[in-house]
Amino acid sequence: MAKPVRRRSPARRRLRRLQLRLTAAYTLITVVGLAALSWLVIRTDDRARQDAEYDEMRRRASVAASLVYYEDDRIRLDGLDDDDATSGTPQILVLEGRPGGDPVTVFRGRTEQFAVPAGALRAVARTAMDEEEPVRAEARDRTREPVHLLAVPFYHDATDEVAGAAVAVGDPEYGAAEHRSLVLSLVVGTGALTALAALTGHVLSGRSMRPAWQALEQQERLLADAAHELRTPVAVMRGSVEVAAASPDGPAAHLPRIRRAADRMADVVENLLTRGRLEADVDVVRAEPLRLDQLVEEVCAELPENGRRPELRLTESVTEADAALVRVAVRNLLDNAVRHGRASGAPADRADLLVTVRGPEVWVADRGPGVDPDWLPELMERFTSPGGGTGIGLSLVGRIAEAHRGTLTVRERPGGGAEFVLRLAPAGSRQGGSARHAADAHDSLMIGRP
Repeated sequence: MAKPVRRRSPARRRLRRLQLRLTAAYTLITVVGLAALSWLVIRTDDRARQDAEYDEMRRRASVAASLVYYEDDRIRLDGLDDDDATSGTPQILVLEGRPGGDPVTVFRGRTEQFAVPAGALRAVARTAMDEEEPVRAEARDRTREPVHLLAVPFYHDATDEVAGAAVAVGDPEYGAAEHRSLVLSLVVGTGALTALAALTGHVLSGRSMRPAWQALEQQERLLADAAHELRTPVAVMRGSVEVAAASPDGPAAHLPRIRRAADRMADVVENLLTRGRLEADVDVVRAEPLRLDQLVEEVCAELPENGRRPELRLTESVTEADAALVRVAVRNLLDNAVRHGRASGAPADRADLLVTVRGPEVWVADRGPGVDPDWLPELMERFTSPGGGTGIGLSLVGRIAEAHRGTLTVRERPGGGAEFVLRLAPAGSRQGGSARHAADAHDSLMIGRP
C-alpha cells in the first residue's frame, strides 16, 4: 500500500514563503553592502596605485631635471648617464626648448620600454615649460597601448629662464598584478560572504519565525485532537438521536446513552482546552496550596454510579499545584483505569481500582493486563494508546506532571495489573516555601475551583 503524501497546509506554505523572502532580503542587503564596499576598496586601491606610479615618475623626472646644467651657454647632460634615476622604468627623456620651434629630445634613458610618438612628448614638455610646473598627461604609444607622461621643467643657469623639461614615461600596468589579485580576492570573498549571509539569513529567519511555527503546530495538533476525539461522541449522539426518533418507545430509553456521549464530549473539550493552555504556555500553572487527598476524593465521587466504586486509601496531603490541571490529570488516570483496568472476563463496568494518595503522589492501580514500564513513553504519545483509546489522556497527564515539575510513572501491581503514579512537586518547593507555609496551607484547606 502506497504511503500517503502529506500535503502542506496553506498556512505552512505562506510561512515558508515568508522565510524565503526574509532570506532573500537579508542576502540582497548583504550583497549590496559588500558590492559597495568592494567597489570603494577597488577604486581606492586603483587610485593609490596610480598615485604611487606618478610619485615615482615625479621623483625620477625631478632628479633628471636637477642634473641638467648649462656651461658656456651649452646644455650639459653628463650627470644623467651615471644616475640610477635615468635607468630602468619609468623611462626618462630630456627635451630642450628651441627659440621659435618645438622642444627637441636631447637625452633618452637607457631603457626604452615604450615607443611614444614625438608629438606627444613635445606637447607635454611644452605645457610644462609654459606653466613652469610639473604636468601630467595621458597618451598612447605607437602600438596604441596607453602610457602615462609626466614632465618637470628645468631652467637655464645663467638666465633662470625655462630651458626645457624632463619627461618620465610610465607604465599603466605598474602594480596591476597586485591590483588584480586584490580584485580577485574581493570577488571570491564577497561570494563566500554572500553564501554565508544567505545561510545565516535562512537560519536566523527560521529562528525568528519559530514562535509562528510553534503556534501553527499547536493549532494543527489541537484541530487534529479535536477531530479525532469528537468524532466518536458526536457519532454516538447522532446515531442515538436518529434511533430515538424512529423508536416506538420514545426517546427516554436512549437518553442515558446520549448523556454518556455528552459527558464524554465535555471531557474531550476540557482535555483539548487544557492541552491548548499547556502548549500555548498561557499562565500554565496557577499554583496554590491544595489538599490533594480531598481533590482526589471529589474526582472519584464523580465516576458513574453504575460502575464499581474504587477503593480509596487517602492520607492527608497538602501540596502546591493548579487544582484545575490536577483535577484533569486525576480524572484522565481514572478514566484510563476504568477503560483498560478490569480483569479478564470481568464486566466492562467492574474495573477493580485502588486509588492512593501519599504526600504529593497519586497512585491509581487496576487489575488489567498491566503495562510494561518501557512502553510508557510510547503510551504518552498522542493516538498510540491500545484498546481503542486515543492516548491523549495519558499524554495530557504527562504534560501536567511536567508543568508541576513532577513525573508520571507506571509499574506492575502485585497480583496483576498496573499502577500509575502521578507525582507533583512537594509543598513549598515551587517558590522556596518552608514547612510553615505548608502548615498554613493545611489550616486554610484551600481547594481550587475545577
